[in-house]
Amino acid sequence: MAAPLVRKPGTGWSDAWARCLAAAPEAFRDDRVLNLHAAAWRPDGRPLPATSPVDGSPVAGAPRLDRGTAHRAVRAALDQHRAWRHVPLEERRARVAATLDALTEHRELLALLLVWEIGKPWRSAQADVDRAIDGVRWYVDGIGPMLTGRAPLDGPVSNIASWNYPMSVLAHAMLIQALAGNAVVAKTPTDGGVACLTLACALAAREGLPVTLLSGSGGELSEVLVRAPEIGCVSFVGGRDTGAAVATAVTDLGKRHVLEQEGLNTWGIWNFTDWKTFTALVPKLFDYGKQRCTAYPRFVVQRELFDEFLTAYLPAVRALRIGHPLAVSDPADPLPELDFGPVINAAKAKDLTDQVAEAVDRGAVPLHRGRPADARFLPGQDTSSYVHPVTLLNPPRSSPLHHAEPFGPVDTIVLADTEAELLAAMNASNGALVATLSTDDEATFARLAPQIRAFKVGHGRPRSRGDRDELFGGFGASWRGAFVGGELLVRAVTRGPAGERLPGNFPEYQLMP
Repeated sequence: MAAPLVRKPGTGWSDAWARCLAAAPEAFRDDRVLNLHAAAWRPDGRPLPATSPVDGSPVAGAPRLDRGTAHRAVRAALDQHRAWRHVPLEERRARVAATLDALTEHRELLALLLVWEIGKPWRSAQADVDRAIDGVRWYVDGIGPMLTGRAPLDGPVSNIASWNYPMSVLAHAMLIQALAGNAVVAKTPTDGGVACLTLACALAAREGLPVTLLSGSGGELSEVLVRAPEIGCVSFVGGRDTGAAVATAVTDLGKRHVLEQEGLNTWGIWNFTDWKTFTALVPKLFDYGKQRCTAYPRFVVQRELFDEFLTAYLPAVRALRIGHPLAVSDPADPLPELDFGPVINAAKAKDLTDQVAEAVDRGAVPLHRGRPADARFLPGQDTSSYVHPVTLLNPPRSSPLHHAEPFGPVDTIVLADTEAELLAAMNASNGALVATLSTDDEATFARLAPQIRAFKVGHGRPRSRGDRDELFGGFGASWRGAFVGGELLVRAVTRGPAGERLPGNFPEYQLMP
């Protein structure tokens, strides 16, 4: 019998917290993180209790501000913006580059915080930090021509983002917004990542970047972070329900906006034979438990290929590695290579489990269910935030799994007999960020891909948000406002010539890059 697993020494939450206190004492207290506004770290706000999805143990909670304090913070950010917009580009580049050097120095601590706060496996957590650093360096090196004929906005950029990518999405955007000449306001995600973002912002503030970091409920702070007249642009990443409310507000106010929302990203299989390549890709599609905006939770499969699809798919999904991200067999072992750990919290785990049970009760066919016995857990560990992979055939139309992104390790399969049925099933959510079509025939791909309502469509390969010069956006309800990526991210947060029409989805027009 194998010896029980142990948590690798030096990787506990208490170890990470002690390192935060040593690295940025201005931003952390013994019992809490602080808010950053008016260029100072402040012990205001009411800290709420929080637990780690990894094992249910306590971690730092967000110190929630009231609306009045948030209003004062945004007004102070406008003052910072008016000063920062006149700082020469070379000085801005130097300060952002120094921030990146500091983030690199604390790379492992930032990654460890992501493990504890949002349950990322070690490899994924490091990748999140590295993508932020490498992506911003690309802009530091090349932003000069992107700013030709452009100027900062009239007010700071407000950032409201989901919890799943605090560094490579949120911190990345914030640093580029500052590099382009804007002050930056960010709200810490409600469900996790507050300590990681606090450390990142502390390192940025030390280099003189005009960063404001606030915590609070969306209901309490949205009026300020979206509607305040001081805000020059709203950048939002999250679900469609919240995004729709933000979209209504910014449209009414005529405010610049970038709203990335969820969509049901689909993978179509039609007249396809390269199953060896497909099998190798399946584990990669479960990265971070499919808790990402570019995950593929839906497969639309040609009926006559269904047996071959299952032969290729099931062995790969059965081999997925799941468990505690810091559990090792021997203290000297490296941290484990996992496909995913927990979902964001126990409530999300229960919601997904309930959706699966309801779908099966209404007629969905379970093709695969992962077993807890196959996962890597510590003895006696709280596992309430873990969802083992599930695959369902034909979820009923009444189920959320039929039309919405589950944001967890739940795959659904729909069968199609005609190309028209394939396209209808792939377009079930009125727009998506990415999609993929696996077909052997180049002409078939060229004919069908333009009819798939996704911003990026891969040919037999997954698409991602992308880095550096790769553009990103969404079709339909998955995106509102300016597209981003490459030069478009800079254009989205700067002013160009009078009458400029930015590429994006707007109420009055849609313009592709």
